[in-house]
Amino acid sequence: MGQTVEERNKEIVREAFDTLFNKRDYAAAEKFWSPDYTQHSAHIEPGRDGLFDLVKILPDELRHEVDFIMAEGDMVVVRGRFSGHAQPVPWIAADFVRMEDGLLREHWDIIEDEASRANSLSGLPMYGDTFPEERWPKQ
Repeated sequence: MGQTVEERNKEIVREAFDTLFNKRDYAAAEKFWSPDYTQHSAHIEPGRDGLFDLVKILPDELRHEVDFIMAEGDMVVVRGRFSGHAQPVPWIAADFVRMEDGLLREHWDIIEDEASRANSLSGLPMYGDTFPEERWPKQ
């Protein structure tokens, strides 16, 4: 039995994010993002070039980790964490991607700073089972 559309889309998005954010392989990343890519994020310039140009100016330490991916039809949602972006704390992000013909065609996101233990009213970490200060001690 073959892969469902949803399984294939999740696989493509996972590989696309790894290729762009972790490997920083822009030529390979072009194969994942549509030339007609639409970016709805308020903090990223339009199109595929806007996204790639942003990543190019971020530190080499930038990393994206995937917590989980969900898909329904042509929509894929990634819950992940961005770190190494020269900000005080990692970001927890929900990225929404609309796929078209096997390419990332449209994107929306919701991003927030990862809470420290002191700032977590629930007493629980936002990502995984540790708080950022436990993973990356202050220097």
